[in-house]
Amino acid sequence: MPDRAQILTALSRITLPDGGDLVSRDMIRALTVEGDRASFVIEAPTPDLARQMEPVRQAAEAAVVALGFARASALLTAHGPAAKAPPPSLKIGGHPTPQAGPQHVPGVARILAIGSGKGGVGKSTVSSNLAVALARQGRRVGLLDADIYGPSQPRMMGVSKRPASPDGKTIEPLQAHGVTMMSIGLMLKENEAVVWRGPMLMGAMQQLLNQVAWGDLDVLIVDLPPGTGDVQLTLCQKTHVTGAIIVSTPQDVALLDARRAIDMFGKLKTPILGLIENMSSYVCPNCGHEAHIFGHGGVAAEAETLDVPFLGEIPLSLDVRLAGDAGTPIAAGEGVVAEAYARIAHRLIAGGMA
Repeated sequence: MPDRAQILTALSRITLPDGGDLVSRDMIRALTVEGDRASFVIEAPTPDLARQMEPVRQAAEAAVVALGFARASALLTAHGPAAKAPPPSLKIGGHPTPQAGPQHVPGVARILAIGSGKGGVGKSTVSSNLAVALARQGRRVGLLDADIYGPSQPRMMGVSKRPASPDGKTIEPLQAHGVTMMSIGLMLKENEAVVWRGPMLMGAMQQLLNQVAWGDLDVLIVDLPPGTGDVQLTLCQKTHVTGAIIVSTPQDVALLDARRAIDMFGKLKTPILGLIENMSSYVCPNCGHEAHIFGHGGVAAEAETLDVPFLGEIPLSLDVRLAGDAGTPIAAGEGVVAEAYARIAHRLIAGGMA
């Protein structure tokens, strides 16, 4: 019968999918000859290559049988660890899980809900900038984008990476400008719409509060969607909310809806911590003239009527829009608007609200 050297010579004529042959690539292991039978192991360098080598294994057996053996047995294996399994998939949305009353979010000392009765008053802009302003004053701050249908915080905070989930349940938030943040927009494809009914919104909100590994935070800013719906109800009924901050422009139409938001928080027994007047005034960059495009002072007057704190005014500025689109909130820099946010942050800290 042929000897070991002849068998290796025959195997050296069998080429591999990625070049070379079985012998020159040193893949033959445990070659034994017993009478008219031969056996050996083909050890591929990687599991991926091994999965392509079944035709090579069959050709190797045939080449050895052609030498005069009655039977040849080749076992295909791979060197090194198998490819890593994909990480567990994380599903957002679904019906909320039952719980007995409001619960604390682990590690979070205070939760501030930023709300408004209508869209377009700059609530998300205020939320991101207020979070950054608080972080610049030494607070450990989280930012939760709870506007499920229209998440905008990823763009405003300049983040786009998908959050990791090591076990398919825990969500690891991202960091930006000193703020720990999470948004359902980070879990979606670009321009993908969320088409959910109320229970799925409530379930997603519960997940974003309780499954995100927020860590130890002094304050969690929650950017609420416009209106008085399911997300607001879930937040106030499922967690211990420290209080709400209402954002409005000075105009009467915006204040009408702001009053509805205030009434909602009152019915949910969530304290109103204060009101912010956004787009309060506009200073022309060319001539310096100050104009009150949406009126002025309406929010301060409303705060006085309701006997709640008036936290401050934010001017209307093109730089705010440019900064938000660029992913660097204007509160992260210097200037008149950044100083306005810094004053509001200082008032919240001094009052023990953040």
